[in-house]
Amino acid sequence: MAARKLVIATRASRLALWQAEHVQARLVALYPGIEVELLKLSTRGDEILDRSLAKVGGKGLFIKELENALLDGRADLAVHSLKDVPVDIAAPFELSTVLARADCRDAFVSNAYATLSELPAGAVVGTSSLRREAQLRARYPLLKIEPLRGNLDTRLGKLDSGQYAAIILAAAGLERLELGHRIRMRMSVADSLPAAGQGALGIEILRTRADLLELLAPLACPRTTVCALAERAVSRALGGSCQVPLAAYAEVSGVTVSIRALVATPDGTTIYRAQGTGPSEQAEVIGQRVAQELIDLGAGAILESLAVSP
Repeated sequence: MAARKLVIATRASRLALWQAEHVQARLVALYPGIEVELLKLSTRGDEILDRSLAKVGGKGLFIKELENALLDGRADLAVHSLKDVPVDIAAPFELSTVLARADCRDAFVSNAYATLSELPAGAVVGTSSLRREAQLRARYPLLKIEPLRGNLDTRLGKLDSGQYAAIILAAAGLERLELGHRIRMRMSVADSLPAAGQGALGIEILRTRADLLELLAPLACPRTTVCALAERAVSRALGGSCQVPLAAYAEVSGVTVSIRALVATPDGTTIYRAQGTGPSEQAEVIGQRVAQELIDLGAGAILESLAVSP
C-alpha cells in the first residue's frame, strides 16, 4: 500500500483521545507506511454541562463537529463511543466499522459503599443516563438520583468532593483510562441492562470514501457488529434517543444472536421487557421484532408521553 496520511477526528476528552489513539495504533500496526494523525475537537456535548443531554439535543451533540471535519476534508474518519452515535445516521455519513466490544456493564463507583444495596435511604446517586436512572429507581426507590454531567475525570471529581454517595459509570471507560480500581461493583446486565452499543467503538466515514472500507475492514469485529446491528435496530424502531429510558443488549453464540431490551418510564415505576433469538444474519430483523413486542406490551404509550414517535 502506498504511503499516505489519514486524519482521525476525535473529541478532546481523555477517554475520547484514548479511543482515537487506540484506532490510530491499530492502523499504524496494520499499515506501517501510513501516517495517522489526530484532529482534536471540542463538541457542544462536551461544552454544555449544566443540563441533561435529553434537554439540549441528545447524543448527536457529541459528533456534529466531528462530522463537519469529515465534510470539509479536515479528517478522513471519526472515532466514537458507539453508544453516542445516533441510530438514524444518514447520508452523507456511514458507520463503517464496529470494533470489538469491551466490558459492556455499568459500574457502581463509591468511596464509602461497596454495593448499591448498602446505600441508605436518601443517598444521592449520580448518573447522566435516563436508562440507568429508571432501572435504579425501579430497584431502589428510596435513593435520590441526581444528574451527573462532564467527562470521566470531572464526574469522579464530583464524587470525591462529596456531592454524591455513589455514581454509575460505564465500566469500559474506567478500564480504558486505567481507573478500573475505582469500580466497587460491576452491575449485572440483569440488574442494569446496557445501552445499545455500550462498550464498543465505532468508526464513521463519508459514504463517498469507499477507499477507506477495505483499509478499515481488519479493525471490525464480526460478533460485536452483529450485536450492534440488533441493538441499534431496537433503538431505531423505538425512536431511540437519550429522551427515552431504553436499553438493548445482544449476545452471539455460534450462529445465533439473542437480544434483550426494555423501555421504562423515567421514574422506573413501569418497565416493559422483551427478548428474541434467531440467526445472526437476521440480527436487524430480530431487533425490530423485539422492538415491536415492546410496543405491543405498552411501550408505545411511554414513547408518546415522552413525545417520541416509534
